[in-house]
Amino acid sequence: MAITEYADYDGLGLAELVRNKDVKPAELVEEAIGRAEKLDPKLNCVVFRDYDRARATAQGDLPKGMFSGVPFFLKDIFATAEGMPTRMAARFVPALPASHDCLLTARYKAAGLVILGKTNVSEFGLVPTTESRLYGPARNPWNLDYSPGGSSGGSAAAVAARIVPLAHANDGGGSIRTPASCCGLVGLKPTRARMSYAPDFGDMLDGFANDHVVGGRGGGAAAPRAGAGRG
Repeated sequence: MAITEYADYDGLGLAELVRNKDVKPAELVEEAIGRAEKLDPKLNCVVFRDYDRARATAQGDLPKGMFSGVPFFLKDIFATAEGMPTRMAARFVPALPASHDCLLTARYKAAGLVILGKTNVSEFGLVPTTESRLYGPARNPWNLDYSPGGSSGGSAAAVAARIVPLAHANDGGGSIRTPASCCGLVGLKPTRARMSYAPDFGDMLDGFANDHVVGGRGGGAAAPRAGAGRG
């Protein structure tokens, strides 16, 4: 595969290319990192970068999961990941690296996803836009004057800009569905208890909150609008 075709594939498509040895996971990770570094100054969608570990992971023996080798971002709310802080966009929450992966993150890794870092959110996920005082506003790749929604706005912006084909999101009152709608993506809030917060938490908001992803297929106007182009 010519790396310029990266944006033409969704997550399953990129994983199939890896399985067929048409591309290496390390090549996909470098492409995603390059896109993130080019576009994030405009979008402000990435708030924590873990690129060195992502590169090392991509060079190693990945699990033979459904998304093996596919670049991925976690949202900066829940999804505890060893070595990464989770600040929930709150200035008084310290940037302390977690000592362990939560079950959700472990499942993402078992699926073969290569985690690049964490994405911008609204403070504690409380409002449907992404513009905290800690991180500043995330921008919509379709039009930089608009919000990508919230609270999973950074994840939605990263996917809509074709940085990654899918990214972690969670939803209590619309935090998956609103950004998906704002950015022209697919976002599904799963049934209660389908995704676990163990070992750190039980049901969040009495089961009202749950985790999944936002995703979308490459191509279209989103990446060019943000300046990504192809290749």
